Amino acid sequence: MTSLLRLALALPMLALAVPVVHAATLEQMAGQMIVVGFQGDDADDASVEALRADIAAGQIGGVMLLKTNVKSLPAVAAMNAGFREASPELPPFITVDQEGGSVERLTKEVGFTEIPNAASIAAKNSPEKAEAVYAAMASGIAELGFSVNFGPVADVNLNGNNAIIAKYGRSFSADPAIVAAYDEAFIKAHRAAGILTALKHFPGHGSSTADSHEGFVDITETWQETELDPYRALIAADDVDMVMVGHLYHADYSDANAQTPSSLSPQWITGVLRDELGYNGVVITDDLEMGAIRDHFTLEQTVTQAVRAGSDVLLFSNTAKYRASLGREILDILVAEAAADPAFAKRIEQSYERIVALKTRIR
Repeated sequence: MTSLLRLALALPMLALAVPVVHAATLEQMAGQMIVVGFQGDDADDASVEALRADIAAGQIGGVMLLKTNVKSLPAVAAMNAGFREASPELPPFITVDQEGGSVERLTKEVGFTEIPNAASIAAKNSPEKAEAVYAAMASGIAELGFSVNFGPVADVNLNGNNAIIAKYGRSFSADPAIVAAYDEAFIKAHRAAGILTALKHFPGHGSSTADSHEGFVDITETWQETELDPYRALIAADDVDMVMVGHLYHADYSDANAQTPSSLSPQWITGVLRDELGYNGVVITDDLEMGAIRDHFTLEQTVTQAVRAGSDVLLFSNTAKYRASLGREILDILVAEAAADPAFAKRIEQSYERIVALKTRIR
């Protein structure tokens, strides 16, 4: 039975929107799992044109824009329009990190209206009022052609000295229920604008004492079960488009005799997120070029372990050692591993089906 037929049987209404051409090969399925960053800030740049060709060929499933890719709002809109035109039936994930506060790629310097960080939003607004604030931001993101915003933060602010969450006011509260309420407001506002979101950073970065951008983060002694509560509530309410998994190590959820971060851990992704919390949607990794990953794993180990753990979308900012060939390198690893291991090929098919189902909601 083909991947598309299985999708049609399981999701008949969604399958109507999925052209047969997009179920052609395992390579195309694997390509949908790859989201990469790039160099360039104009639709006419050679690097951007190459990305459009990769999207059209099904070799990558999306792109990640960073601040270096934003020279002006019209230029961003033109690039994003080109990315969409490259694959109109199965649109790419065109992603941006726009939380508000210090975490934003679209700024007032290029004419984008900035908003405060999560802590300030929660302190000054009810969830209903916060939804209006996020609706204005989401509308601006949608007008530029983005399809995914990497937010909201579901981290619970359990460590006031946290170097990456608390320091920048990225958490809504130390109360998981309050976090879930404001996460819901963020998600509803973006859905109304046609933008997908990614709940982050599973299983919880709020109690940590280090920054996974810089290196290894051990949450064994600090992590608390209540950090799963926002995920549990939002999954139960069917309010989750994607879950972004962080690079966090917990000794009780690691492979034997290994320090496996959550982004590469089947214990976290398959065991907790899917089996315990009942999440069946798309799982995306945090940037797999952060220090916590690149300092400890090869590219092949990173790609294969993330997929085996249960991740569907592999996110690479392509900033650690930029190369235009990165997407192709990742794809070659996926295809080679699938050829050697039927179980791995099955995982690619499962991820493809989840991704296609989610992409039918992009508008």
